[in-house]
Amino acid sequence: MSIHLHWFLPTGGDGRTLVDRHAYAAAEKGRSGVGPVSGVRAPDIDYLTQIAKAAEHLRFEAVLTPTGTWCEDAWLTTAALAQHTKRLRFLVAFRPGVLSPVLAAQMATTYQRITGGRLLLNVMTGGDSTEQRRFGDHLDHDQRYARTAEFLSVVRGAWRGEPYDFAGEHYRIEGGLRALSPDPLPPVFFGGSSPAARPVAAEHADVYLTWGERPAQVREKIEWIRGLAERAGGEVRFGIRLHTISRDSAKRAWDVADRLLDDLDAETVDDAQRALGRSESVGQQRMLALHGGSREKLEIALNLWAGVGLVRGGAGTALVGSHAEVADRIEEYHALGIDHFVLSGYPHLEEAYWFGEGVAPELAARGLLAAPTGARGRSSRTATRCPRRVAHRC
Repeated sequence: MSIHLHWFLPTGGDGRTLVDRHAYAAAEKGRSGVGPVSGVRAPDIDYLTQIAKAAEHLRFEAVLTPTGTWCEDAWLTTAALAQHTKRLRFLVAFRPGVLSPVLAAQMATTYQRITGGRLLLNVMTGGDSTEQRRFGDHLDHDQRYARTAEFLSVVRGAWRGEPYDFAGEHYRIEGGLRALSPDPLPPVFFGGSSPAARPVAAEHADVYLTWGERPAQVREKIEWIRGLAERAGGEVRFGIRLHTISRDSAKRAWDVADRLLDDLDAETVDDAQRALGRSESVGQQRMLALHGGSREKLEIALNLWAGVGLVRGGAGTALVGSHAEVADRIEEYHALGIDHFVLSGYPHLEEAYWFGEGVAPELAARGLLAAPTGARGRSSRTATRCPRRVAHRC
């Protein structure tokens, strides 16, 4: 099976540094803000349009847009960017706890109509209670995943195009949504490493998305989720979230990684690690365990570098090496069962070109790249497979 390449939209800011735009250090010290950081680019629509157009030109299939109080709203931003692109799809991240599931179903339907079918959904349950409370959500970690399971059940039901009722612990829906379903139905990307998350992924996800851990750890996750899905009578595909630093030679790539580390002083790293250490996210704790807050031995597997995770929450590893070496590692993950690669790099505009003009041709030469898909290709109903939980109705 071919692989699918996606890029990232830095709607919280971009630049030539790993110093996190979320301002962990400022939050840790109780300050309301931080001074300007050299080389940081504001996430204005003109700059994001450059990245989106570059991704489309370089034949990435989609771009992931994050969600949180630290970045721009993903729905509004990508709807605007859709007017500046033709084929590029948008993997829109959102949090079930701050949005009605019937409204989400309606938004997805509208989005598909105005973009010509270019929506992918990234469901972010939320692993940090502090961040969730900023949105007015006070459920604990496991309750949030239970709510997500109900949320996705309602969304699938509302997409049936007929009256839909649901009675659960978190949602009570009468009549559901009677409008037409999205065309095509957007696939659901979902991630989570905790015991509470994995059954939800097995039952409701079309693509299970993991952060970039060592190949053996990724294999373990894949086997676990696949087994759960099979016992539930379903099937899940798999994706991975990684940064990339690829250059014409391995030395040049590692020089770039070293330069990114040079920008980080000890206080910045310590502040970020303390803030990240308070996260309830099991996935985040697994990311922190890869490096333990130390700059020593950051190459935790061949060409897999954990330096990003010293200061950045979420995806904290990067593939570093020559274009051929990075392609080798992608091929290795693909052999484990990974089909979707959601990639990024600092700065996102330049790194998109390094990857798209360096690694992508290597992958294509090996027969690994899928033909890009975007706005409705052949039949709009078959451009994206019907989500398995409502397949019998499609």
